[in-house]
Amino acid sequence: MIPTSTSTPTPVPAGPDLLDAYLESLAAAGLYVGPPVGSIARTFLDRVGPAGWSAMSLAEQCALPVKYRRVVGWLLVNCHMPATADYLVEVQAFLGGVSSRLQPEVFETFRTQAEILGYDRKSIVQQWSAVAKIAALHQCTPAEVTLEQLTDGRDALVTALNAKPADTSRVVLALTRDVFRAGATMFHAGMIDGLPARQTRTSAAVHDQQWATAAPLLARRLREYVAQVRVSLRPSTVMHIDSTLRAFAVFIADRDPTVTCLAELRRSHIEAFKLHLATRIGAAGRPLTRNSIAQQLGVLRTCFERLIEWGGDDDVPPGVLVFAGDFPIRDEPLPRFLDDAAATKLLAAARSDNEPFNRLCVEVLARTGMRKGEFLDLTIDAVVQIGSAFWLRVPLGKLHNDRYIPLHPQLKAMFDDWLADRPADLRSPLMFTWRGRKISKHRVDAAVAKAAVDAGIDHVTPHQLRHTLATQAINRGMSLEAIAALLGHRSMRMTMVYARIADRTVADEYFAVSEKVEALYNQPRQLPSDAEGNEMLKLRREMHQRMLGNGHCARPVELDCHFESICESCTYFVTTIEFRPTLQRQRDAAAAKGQTGRTKIFDGLLDRLDNQAS
Repeated sequence: MIPTSTSTPTPVPAGPDLLDAYLESLAAAGLYVGPPVGSIARTFLDRVGPAGWSAMSLAEQCALPVKYRRVVGWLLVNCHMPATADYLVEVQAFLGGVSSRLQPEVFETFRTQAEILGYDRKSIVQQWSAVAKIAALHQCTPAEVTLEQLTDGRDALVTALNAKPADTSRVVLALTRDVFRAGATMFHAGMIDGLPARQTRTSAAVHDQQWATAAPLLARRLREYVAQVRVSLRPSTVMHIDSTLRAFAVFIADRDPTVTCLAELRRSHIEAFKLHLATRIGAAGRPLTRNSIAQQLGVLRTCFERLIEWGGDDDVPPGVLVFAGDFPIRDEPLPRFLDDAAATKLLAAARSDNEPFNRLCVEVLARTGMRKGEFLDLTIDAVVQIGSAFWLRVPLGKLHNDRYIPLHPQLKAMFDDWLADRPADLRSPLMFTWRGRKISKHRVDAAVAKAAVDAGIDHVTPHQLRHTLATQAINRGMSLEAIAALLGHRSMRMTMVYARIADRTVADEYFAVSEKVEALYNQPRQLPSDAEGNEMLKLRREMHQRMLGNGHCARPVELDCHFESICESCTYFVTTIEFRPTLQRQRDAAAAKGQTGRTKIFDGLLDRLDNQAS
């Protein structure tokens, strides 16, 4: 934590006292304080001083000799005169170096935490320099900079950089990056209470400008609606609603400037907006999809319906102007999943990856069916033990519900290894962090994509692994209710889509007919109605050997099954000493196949039987 003894210095009046304070400060920092240094400081304080410098224009401040920069930097760091964003981006003020020497304890805490997060020396210096500039803007020390001040100072410096005539895009990116990283360092060091966002607030200003081009009454009413839904909906959903209504308001202002409020809207305006959406080019450089058009029309229709229901004043739409026939027919493709062979290749490639996060990411997504966001939101206490089995608590996700799912012993071991290597004393409860911040979704996409490339299969997304697990489960007889609980579905309608992929009734009838058709093709003479071909007979014998309670297992013999020992790992599984020879043979078979997870399960059962016998 930051030392509490560090506080904002008390301003010293200009004159001999300020000169003495300057020289004493340099001496305490171990810097040279010979006659030339004192002469330069005395000359600056006598001829300019804090009051004179603050009264100068930016051009005059920048025109001062370079030898005075060190004195100016000391005065700014010690809050003896205010700094401006224009000055800090125009000249090299040396604030980072001055601040690190004048406040060594604070800098050492900052540097130590940054090294724990994995930053190198160059990055640490750049982060501290950015914090020192922001502290000078607010006339405080780096130890006293708040999260809001950090964000405001970054935006002020970015605005000053953008105002320069030269191309400063690279400098803006570097400054934004340094403040973004410094925020994580300061948060985990206990200097601030939150993490600053990566982006500046310029996007909000752009949105305000777009709203300003719309009719004032229309814009006010629509923005009031956005403010209402912000209370109950997710931020991402609110952003989509705001974007759609803003685009509609701007379109109406351009299409028909005579419309000043919602009550003056007519059906013709909606029809014109529909045609506009049909020809609009999206962010990807392609026309909007049917689903995107339907979503935007749905936002309009819901908005009009809610405003009519709420009433309150005369400025409401004259009626629901968007009808069901306006919506494009949406495509309903089946979920894309990997077949058993491709899924096996993907997991094999992931297990051979040298990056621990890539291995854990692909393995967990493939064997739990979690969504990408749920995976990244896992906390360090997500693994819990219930009875003799371990479970994984999946946090609140897309549907605002959490759940517990059974955790395979192999995944439990992988989680333990990951947490053992996690930096200590992080303030974040998240399990997956990178340099003090939550790992981005792009890194999950990259981990799955890399495993797909290494496996030699087509591009794979994290959500396809969710579909793959559900398809594998339903093909092997898992009930729809159990699949819904595993995946966290709120309604069976969401789960029924997987039943369309693996319709057992269709499959059974198809194979029954195929037997007779194959027999007809293999034998030119008339065959009995119950005759079987060689291939179907072979298939029937193989399936008969692997019959289950309510069906059969169609898994190819060369593929392993993640659920092969699901009963033995269940909390309610009970065994007795007479089954020990069978369990021992199953344990030896698992060890011979290199299945460490199954081996651990049977080792635990055998140890339990031995303890009971003794």
